[in-house]
Amino acid sequence: MELEPFGARLRRAMDTRGPLCVGVDPHASLLTGWGLNDDVAGLERFTRTVVDALADRAAVLKPQSAFFERFGSKGIAVLERAVADARSAGALVIMDAKRGDIGSTMGAYAETYLHKDSPLFSDAVTLSPYLGFGSLRPALDAAVINGCGVFVLALTSNPEGAEVQRATAAGGQSLAQVMLDHMAAENAGAEPLGSVGAVVGATLGAARADLAINGPLLAPGIGAQGATPADLPGVFGSAVRNVVPSVSRGVLRNGPDVAGLREAAARFADEVRAAVYGG
Repeated sequence: MELEPFGARLRRAMDTRGPLCVGVDPHASLLTGWGLNDDVAGLERFTRTVVDALADRAAVLKPQSAFFERFGSKGIAVLERAVADARSAGALVIMDAKRGDIGSTMGAYAETYLHKDSPLFSDAVTLSPYLGFGSLRPALDAAVINGCGVFVLALTSNPEGAEVQRATAAGGQSLAQVMLDHMAAENAGAEPLGSVGAVVGATLGAARADLAINGPLLAPGIGAQGATPADLPGVFGSAVRNVVPSVSRGVLRNGPDVAGLREAAARFADEVRAAVYGG
């Protein structure tokens, strides 16, 4: 049986649950703010609370792998459970791991996040293409086979990113545009949305790139990093309806109260809907 592509599942999730991705980023400062210790027990309490509060209503949850990896194998065990529980409750899970390598190593990353038998099997994973877009082929192929997606770094919100991403490639385009063009080619003909997405920061002011890749545009930076939902049309232009806005601390700082987390996520989703769809 052919698996439904990630792009189609994402489009439906955003249409029914609201156009928002909530990052699951257990910063030490957030654990402290919740009155938790910066240890595995605190990590588990934090993560379980977020998943229990939001996984049955948010379109997407995006755990940042690094904040779990710092606790070693016990932290990864917390992450494994969070991914499984979130997906069971109906949320799509984007693993924010930003992996990028070549050959068999890239293949191993693909098996880790995009193979149905992996304990970290996610709906999508973030990838870095700056060893060449072709280096991502094992992950792109695994995503197709397993009905998953990938989000490829294109124009990130950190100031240092421009040093590489805005550099001029051999054909005269920016390196970011070269990557975006590759993504568009992967998504050609997909309906209603391709499964190869781009990461484009919501804090850029203006993308200054062709974002019409027929795929989702993961937009971190809303909330604590300074961008607001009202900024999205200016950054993304005609591609704004394919944006997956990502909020982390703007929602998470309202915990550990479950109602506070839910209210904050709903408020951001409503603000995004108003900015993008006009209500």
